[in-house]
Amino acid sequence: MGNHVIYQASTMIALLSGMYDGSVTFGELKKHGDFGIGTFHQLDGEMIAFDGKFYHLYPDGSAQQVGMQESTPFSTVTFFEEEKTFQINRTLTRQQLEKVLDDLLDSPNIFHAIRIDGQFREVNTRTVPHQQKPYKPFIEVTKSQPSFHFPNTGGVIAGFWTPAFAQGIGVAGYHLHFINDERNGGGHVLDFIVDHCTISICSSEDFQLALPHDQEYLHANLEVPNLERDIMTAEGAY
Repeated sequence: MGNHVIYQASTMIALLSGMYDGSVTFGELKKHGDFGIGTFHQLDGEMIAFDGKFYHLYPDGSAQQVGMQESTPFSTVTFFEEEKTFQINRTLTRQQLEKVLDDLLDSPNIFHAIRIDGQFREVNTRTVPHQQKPYKPFIEVTKSQPSFHFPNTGGVIAGFWTPAFAQGIGVAGYHLHFINDERNGGGHVLDFIVDHCTISICSSEDFQLALPHDQEYLHANLEVPNLERDIMTAEGAY
């Protein structure tokens, strides 16, 4: 198992509670990792990063590289060094591939960064839309989120396995984002069918959390009565 540090800006609970103002610039975030996922100030789309490049996946389904002056209210990154690789040469659904991943993880009780380079029969994604104050709760935002279908495409899926005990700090289980080979489209992964791929995994027992320090966060009520349900709904599992 590796000694890589997972660095996270803010928490999923804060995001669920409507805290969408960026607290960390991507210039600062990049000091803590070259691989990861997240979102943007005012919830303006999704982020995916790998090989030291950060991409902004916009609410219209398009993508471009991130400006380092942009900021994030919630992102997770690490310096990715593959410890395990595994080739898949058969067609698998997301559920089937996640069962393969389950067997590859060192333990469900530590963090893992996961990269999947593959040829996909299809990938279905969503991208959260840009918000303005007064902010709606995240669950309300996802009710109007645009979704996208990418058929017969090559691309990269990046994300993390987060242990169950960290639900609410992050998203427990697999949390994945996608970008196509053309680097012009992608989003938060809802579902996919992959024809063949290479899986790379980097484990971590160290987790660093950078909490916001603005007045809104410091005085917020971050109790979420139905945390599990709300996260599952927000992530598209319901």
